Amino acid sequence: MLSTNVTRIRHFILLGFPGLPAMYYTPVSILLLVVFLAIAVGNIFILVIIKMDRMLQKPTYLIFCHLALSDLAFGTVTLPKIIWKYWLGDSVIAFSTCFVQMYFVHFLGATHSFILMVMALDRFLAVCLPLRYATIFTNAAVTVLCGASWLMPISWMVGIVLDALTLPYCDSNLIVQCYCDHIAITALACENVYKVQIVAFGLAMFSLLFPLAFVIFSYFFIIVTVMRMSSGVGRRKTLSTCTPQLLVTCLYYMPRCFVYVANNVGFTFSAPIRIIMVMTYSLLPAAINPVIYCFKTQEIKEKLKRKFYRRKTGAQ
Repeated sequence: MLSTNVTRIRHFILLGFPGLPAMYYTPVSILLLVVFLAIAVGNIFILVIIKMDRMLQKPTYLIFCHLALSDLAFGTVTLPKIIWKYWLGDSVIAFSTCFVQMYFVHFLGATHSFILMVMALDRFLAVCLPLRYATIFTNAAVTVLCGASWLMPISWMVGIVLDALTLPYCDSNLIVQCYCDHIAITALACENVYKVQIVAFGLAMFSLLFPLAFVIFSYFFIIVTVMRMSSGVGRRKTLSTCTPQLLVTCLYYMPRCFVYVANNVGFTFSAPIRIIMVMTYSLLPAAINPVIYCFKTQEIKEKLKRKFYRRKTGAQ
């Protein structure tokens, strides 16, 4: 822990869902455990099936791997402690542990957003420049772009955490959230945190809005290109190749944009509703994305069908 002459807090208390009656603690912990297992099993399955099948080791599926890895990491960082709280009643999280969790929460969120931008670039090149796609967007190019998506947020997230650590914490240690995030922690500081929060907010908006602008730009040109196709069958086939990416992107961006817009127009949510919304848009996509990959991506779906058919005929 970074020591200052006024910091007296040695741990924080995660409130989770404020006002939740004790009789619901066990059902909530079970629900969160189910979500965690869905995230873990689904995303590990995607990583394994793509790793084991050389036919799936293509740019699009390598991007899916990076998204699955970020979803798996986010669920692992955020869910175990809140499950533990409602299962065994342990709400205490160490001061340093809370800041480490805050770092990974925001780092993984930014990384995921940039990987979605890479995924939009993949579809843009595949649809708008199909003849040059294979030479431009290789596995090596994907590795570099996705690697940059992981590396870019590292430095500024360290800066955000260090800024928050220099604040004096000498009053309440109650975090009204299910995990440690920047706003929840800095709100507990006993001095003006406007400068620290505005810098963090600016970087968060850059991590969200810059990739989102690129995604919107890419899909605008994709739709224009598809509409110019003379064949109706060709239009449907091309759009179907974009469906998984579009669903994954909408699941990530739309709830966040709704919450930000609602807050800016003066529509406020009560603490329990706000926390439920944050948990839903943070964790539900991580659990649903593997299902989208499997059932909306033709090659993975066909691969699973063949495996199931072979097992079924072998059993008979």
